[in-house]
Amino acid sequence: MRTQLVGVCLAIIGFLGTILICGLPMWKVTAFIGANIVTAQVFWEGLWMNCVIQSTGHSQCKAYDSILALPQELQASRALICVSIAVSVVAIGLTVVGARCTNFYRDDSLAKSNIGLSGGVVFIIAGLLCIIPVSWSAHSIITGFYNPVATEGRRGELGASIYVGWASGALLVIGGGVLCSTYRC
Repeated sequence: MRTQLVGVCLAIIGFLGTILICGLPMWKVTAFIGANIVTAQVFWEGLWMNCVIQSTGHSQCKAYDSILALPQELQASRALICVSIAVSVVAIGLTVVGARCTNFYRDDSLAKSNIGLSGGVVFIIAGLLCIIPVSWSAHSIITGFYNPVATEGRRGELGASIYVGWASGALLVIGGGVLCSTYRC
């Protein structure tokens, strides 16, 4: 039962991280390259909004005006992160029902084991649904950074949400794998 609790804790931490990256506008952060050492503004781009942070500490965020005007990569990332969150909620429900420490299906151990196993598998799927858009966005940011046509003074770098997204996806996959390993069919 301890192993199940470890798996559930890992997966729930990954789930909370996925919620965090969905809301934070730190997917792409402006990088100033070259002789421009003193920066007056820093730009953050996220799934739902852009933010400008002044050197004085004042920040201003603005939601995207049109969904159709967004790049396809950003639209797909939005959808996949939201689906990952929804799938994680389903996985939590299945895991609660299938966990050994709960009273659901106490008389039918095979059904309880199958439900718990499916909860672990669904956590793994949620982790993959988180890792795919984060990696896709990271690839897009990195190729844009090394693009010779890009503006020399302002290039995007990987933001904190990318790193948190990779960790969250990994925790979801690892937590789901630990859960799957505790059930015998």
